[in-house]
Amino acid sequence: MAFGDLLEQVGSTGRFQFLHVTLLITPVLLMASHNLLQNFVAAVPAHYCSAHTNLSQSQLSPEQMLLVTVPLDQTGKPERCQRYVTPQWHLAAENNTSGFSEKDLYDVGDADLQGCTDGWSYNMTEHGSTIISDFHLVCDMRSLKQMSQTVYMGGVLVGAFLVGGLSDRYGRRILLLFCHLLMAVGGTCVAFSTSFSLFCLSRFACGMALSGMGLNTFSLIVEWIPTRVRTVVGTLTGYCYTVGQLILACIAYFIRDWRWLTLTVSLPFYVFFLYAWWFHESSRWLVLSNNPEKAIKNLKSVAKFNGRREEGDKIDIQMVQESMKKELSCSKGTYTILDLFRTTTMRNMTICLSAVWFSTSFAYYGLAMDLQKFGVDIYLIQVIFGAVDIPAKVVITVTMSFFGRRPSQCGAVIVGGLMILANLLVPYDKQTLRTSLACVGKGCLAASFNCCYLYTGELYPTIIRQNGMGWVSMMARVGSMVAPMVLLMGDYLPWIPGLIYGGSLILSGAAAIFLPETLGSPLPDTIQDVEDRGSGRSSKKTPKEAIILQDTQSNLLKQVA
Repeated sequence: MAFGDLLEQVGSTGRFQFLHVTLLITPVLLMASHNLLQNFVAAVPAHYCSAHTNLSQSQLSPEQMLLVTVPLDQTGKPERCQRYVTPQWHLAAENNTSGFSEKDLYDVGDADLQGCTDGWSYNMTEHGSTIISDFHLVCDMRSLKQMSQTVYMGGVLVGAFLVGGLSDRYGRRILLLFCHLLMAVGGTCVAFSTSFSLFCLSRFACGMALSGMGLNTFSLIVEWIPTRVRTVVGTLTGYCYTVGQLILACIAYFIRDWRWLTLTVSLPFYVFFLYAWWFHESSRWLVLSNNPEKAIKNLKSVAKFNGRREEGDKIDIQMVQESMKKELSCSKGTYTILDLFRTTTMRNMTICLSAVWFSTSFAYYGLAMDLQKFGVDIYLIQVIFGAVDIPAKVVITVTMSFFGRRPSQCGAVIVGGLMILANLLVPYDKQTLRTSLACVGKGCLAASFNCCYLYTGELYPTIIRQNGMGWVSMMARVGSMVAPMVLLMGDYLPWIPGLIYGGSLILSGAAAIFLPETLGSPLPDTIQDVEDRGSGRSSKKTPKEAIILQDTQSNLLKQVA
């Protein structure tokens, strides 16, 4: 008997599993909101230097104050970070508030300019408030906007290391409870932040919480459902994240104040924390942690919930230990991340996969976190960017099944890179074309993520698969941290970020060509199996490998990461 047989005995797809999965994936709808919250809470409003203090009591209208205080830039718009040292009164008199003429540009060309010594004025027509206007993250401080997103992604990275290790030691359920509470408290602190430092600290905590929720939600789902439905449940969870992107756009459209928006997407986690107490700890983990009595109690509780009390009463310690003994018999020994680089084939495979994961996450967040650059309403483009994931994931699933993993992975990242590079050649005023190319590129990157999880799980051997998945996930987190910093280069050369994002994708697509194809192939159990596959030798697929192959497909659930 395997552990899966115990699940069948207590009702593997009964009422418990339905309610359990539903309650676990509901918070996923708001995980996307925190991941992409920066697009709305850090939107940059139109701004310019405030008028001189001696003008505050004057009878000038706001338009007149702007005319006499702020010069024009090369596009004919008010300068964002400079003003005249002294008011240019003749401009208001000559133009009668109707605006600048070409002659005026020459008249004031030699006028002395200075920075915004009296602060800034913001046009908040589209936003009630943002952290940009509240904390004045403009001009010399504008780089702090991207820094805040990097800090958040740093929290996601730290959470993957910290919470992942703690969940293996203390259990999935208690860590999930902690992460729900941390997200709720962290989000509340973000909403009430009185300084930019406190904002970043709270966002770092939210990043840690999100990483822990993704990891433990995945574990609790797959460890309580049978193999045959894991792919379906994984795909459903991935689409919950996609729908979450659409929900964020709707909420942000109606709630324009960044503090209320943050609070709105954070308060539900208090509810998630309360009902998460009902969750049952993984019986698999309990047995591995030398707590079989608690594992049996949970199994019997599930059996009762599913209307199988009699079958549940038959389960005893000997039956549970025997089932786990058979399940773990193929994974003896201790392995570390160093084993990912110890042999030639493993080393080459890890380097190529690292490039793919890094570039996919790097370019994905480079696109998804800079919606304002497309010159389209950010609420509309957020909906479009979220909706494009739906057909993209369907297409990549079909191509992986019929054409293979390697061509699907290569095609997704290379086409995504070409779309980003093509956008560099499109004039800024061609907004429809620019947005279309960006949407195709973003869809390709979402498809690449979909392929990455399944492909990586099939490439690494069973004995070191978790270490391999952990390593490439770390590379993805590093990519998401670096992405906002690259956007800062656009202040000097607007085409540089797109060139870096697109170029990295094409290079990683070329690297993916050297990965072996896994469609229809048995999963490797040992590092030697990987080396044999790399040298062209093949092995016969065993029933155990067929089961593990189905288990690997459940990695689609990690799309939420």
